[in-house]
Amino acid sequence: MSDARQHWDQVYDTKSADAVSWYQPRPDISLQFIADSELPLDAPLLDVGGGASTLVDHLLALGHSDVSVLDLASHALAQSQARLGAAKAQQVHWLVDDVTRFAPARRYALWHDRAVFHFLTGEAARRAYLHALHRSLAPGGTVIMATFASDGPTRCSGLDVARYDADALCALFGEAFEQMATGRDIHLTPWGSSQAFTYVRLRRQA
Repeated sequence: MSDARQHWDQVYDTKSADAVSWYQPRPDISLQFIADSELPLDAPLLDVGGGASTLVDHLLALGHSDVSVLDLASHALAQSQARLGAAKAQQVHWLVDDVTRFAPARRYALWHDRAVFHFLTGEAARRAYLHALHRSLAPGGTVIMATFASDGPTRCSGLDVARYDADALCALFGEAFEQMATGRDIHLTPWGSSQAFTYVRLRRQA
């Protein structure tokens, strides 16, 4: 088992989904950015690092029929499956994998990532992540990414993180991606502390 997988499985072995700092009962900005992308309900959507996030619940409730959730930690995915119940969980594609090595047999219309990319503090890991994104996202596809903002935390879950403003985050994607929208959120943790996040929505050129 990799050190990273062991770390995140331990997090979800010892904490419930609503006891981690990044918990959102309703991921409003992500849902709004997804709605603004105007994708058909049968478009293939990928939630990277979705783990125990409630995003999948809301996507299913909105009628999205092709949702995949990717996470390194199988224990996090198990929490989501239990929360959804067997019938709804069967409607989702659950993928246990390291995003930096992700090589799917299909392409997605949407790549969503809230709070995974900022854990990649090394240049090699960031390049591997972006390479996986490029081979996974269809031409014309949408990227929605949220990271800690430049004035956000410097560490999370015992790990160092990278921080970005919208310009720096968009610049990583290069000219192949068109900036569609940016946003900023002050997220309140379950214990009431605040964390600044940067959001971007990009479209891959056809």
